[in-house]
Amino acid sequence: MCVNCVLSVAIAIACQPASGGGPEQRELEALRREARHLANVTQLTFDGAGERGFVRAGEGYFSPDGKTIIFQAVRGRNPFFQIYTLELATGRVRLVSTGRGKCTCAFFRPDGKKIIFASSHLDPDAAAKEAAEQRRLEKQRHRRGRYKWEFEPYMDIFQADPDGSNLQRLTTTAGYDAECAYSPDGKRIVFCSTRDGDPDIYVMDADGSNVRQLTDAPGYDGGPFFSPDGNYIIFRSDRRKPDLLQLYIMRADGSQQRALTENEGVNWCPYWHPSGRYIIYSFADYSQPHRRPNFDLYLMELKSRRSTRITWSTAADVLPAFSPDGSKLLWTSKRRFGCKGSQLFLADFFLQPCDRTRSKPPSKPGSTPHE
Repeated sequence: MCVNCVLSVAIAIACQPASGGGPEQRELEALRREARHLANVTQLTFDGAGERGFVRAGEGYFSPDGKTIIFQAVRGRNPFFQIYTLELATGRVRLVSTGRGKCTCAFFRPDGKKIIFASSHLDPDAAAKEAAEQRRLEKQRHRRGRYKWEFEPYMDIFQADPDGSNLQRLTTTAGYDAECAYSPDGKRIVFCSTRDGDPDIYVMDADGSNVRQLTDAPGYDGGPFFSPDGNYIIFRSDRRKPDLLQLYIMRADGSQQRALTENEGVNWCPYWHPSGRYIIYSFADYSQPHRRPNFDLYLMELKSRRSTRITWSTAADVLPAFSPDGSKLLWTSKRRFGCKGSQLFLADFFLQPCDRTRSKPPSKPGSTPHE
C-alpha cells in the first residue's frame, strides 16, 4: 500500500459530488458505461456482522486456482487490518494472521501452498497502539474517516501456510518491510523497504535470504509486482514529484527503469493482466487544484501506453487484481449505497478489440488517461 499523504486521500473512498440526476441514476449510468468490460458486478464483503461482515475490507488477490481470495480487513476489537481468506464458492472466511498489530499486502505463492503478508504483531507496543487507535476512532465516529497508511517501523514480511499456520518471519532488518509479492516461479519475493531510510524496492529469495536493492531514486518506490513471465517488475513512484505517483517498469534485476505515465495525477496500484500485455491501475486527475478528483480503474496496453477507462462510479475504485486466467476482476470500492467502509467487489472481465494498439499512439507517452 503506501505514501502517507497520498493514501489519506486515495482511500477515502467516499462518493464524489456529480451534477445531474440522483445517486441511483448516476450509478446506473456508471454500470451502463462499465458494461464494455465488466459484467455481473458482485459485492463480496459487507458492512456489519455476519460471516462476510467487516468494518472495511480491501486489497484482495486470487489464489492460483482462482477459488479463494486473500485480503485485508478490519473486524472485531482490533481497529487495524488483519489478513483473511474467503472461499468464493462457499463464502467461508478465515482469519490467517495473528489478530495482533497491523497487517497488509497478502499474496499467494504460485503453487498455492504458502502465503506471505506484512505484519507488525511483534511490536512490543502493539496492544497499546490498538487501544489508542480505538480511542481515536471513538472520538471521531461521527466524522467521515479517511484511511491513512504509515511506514510502520515494526512491519515485517511473514510466510505461512494458507490457513495461517507455520508462521515464519522472513525479514528481520529494522524498518518497514511490506508491499510484497512472489515471482511467478515462487523462488523470489519483491517488496518495499525503508531499511536504508528511503522507501525503495528490494528482492529476496523466498526464504528471506539474498536480499538485493533494485531502486535508489529519491522519494517513494513501492507496490511492486513481477510480470507473468518474471522478466519485469511494475511499480509506483513519486520520484518525479512528491505525492504524485507515476507508474514505472523495470527489468527484474532493477535495470532499465522507465516511466509509463507522466501527468499531474496519482497513478496507483498497478497490476498485471495474465497476458503480460496490459496492466490495470487506479488513476485520479490532480491537474485542477480546485476540483475534487475521483479514483477510477484504467487498463493500459504496454506496447502503446494507451489507457482505457474501466470504471465510472462516483465512488473511488482502487486496488484492482485479475484472476489467474484474466476472466475476473477484483477491486476495492464503496460504490454500493449505504456502504460505510470500503469493501471488495468482483466482476467478470472482458478485453475489447479497442483495448489493443491504436494506429495513432498519444503524442506524449504515458500522458493522462482520457478515454
